[in-house]
Amino acid sequence: MQAHVVTRDQALGHGLSRHSISRLLESGVWRRLARGLFLTVPLEPSWDSLAWAGVLLGGQFARLGPESSGFLHELLPEAPDPLDVLVPRRRRVEVDGPWQFIRETPGVRPARYVEDPPRLTVESTVLDLADVRDAGEVIQLITTAVQRRLTTVGKLRRELDGRARHHYRGLLRDLLSDVSVGAESPIELRYLRDVERPHGLPKGTRQQSRSGLPYLTDVDYKEYRVIVELDGRIGHEGVGRFRDMNRDNRHALVDATTLRYGSYDLTARPCGVAYQVYLALAARRYLEVFLRCRHCTAVPESDLFLV
Repeated sequence: MQAHVVTRDQALGHGLSRHSISRLLESGVWRRLARGLFLTVPLEPSWDSLAWAGVLLGGQFARLGPESSGFLHELLPEAPDPLDVLVPRRRRVEVDGPWQFIRETPGVRPARYVEDPPRLTVESTVLDLADVRDAGEVIQLITTAVQRRLTTVGKLRRELDGRARHHYRGLLRDLLSDVSVGAESPIELRYLRDVERPHGLPKGTRQQSRSGLPYLTDVDYKEYRVIVELDGRIGHEGVGRFRDMNRDNRHALVDATTLRYGSYDLTARPCGVAYQVYLALAARRYLEVFLRCRHCTAVPESDLFLV
């Protein structure tokens, strides 16, 4: 029995008679969710129960769609409403309730699914969700899936290569390349794409420790003893703020300078951030010239701190 949901045929197959089923429904022990589909506990149906109900109503080869799969894979914070269910193209399901039945075209995504309840794989879920979201949400999806080890860059690449069409194919390929070099969060990707690369800064190492200290640095220019830490809100407030201070202090004791930036810095003034990092590197004998990107070419060098 799937999340306290059973079909009439399943109940009959387990030895119940039609009269027994009617009696359970009349007494309120069971509850009818749809024609031939029942909830076997006297409670309001949970989301999991409704998910299973949707798959059972969809019949053979039905599976949860990208929104519901994304919620179960913990890629999305909230359960979708309506609950999307994919069914074979030739099957039409017309049932009132909290479900949206979508007939899928064969070959758009692999037929493979994950059980309990049947849903799309993580890779199919990520690419389906990315196809209907904006670029910022696409970045969040990719980094979340890889950072939480729900999938790998290689698996996502193979899934993307197997699709004939995708709205963000170019962006996804770039993001997967960036994630493969160690950028693990949206803010780290923004630093790589908007600060480090367009301004010709040297390639930093990512998510590695320095001098045996028990900390992973976001970006470490080891040759020049300069560290860049990128702080989102989570983990950098309250007690987390004091952990950051202790980490910076311990890096200073091994002669490493730490520069720390937040999301606002990278969004509002990436050129100014790049110039600050460049000056820190130059003070440690970095000899290359600062490369102005298309956004800061018209800004006098003396004003770059204000960009």
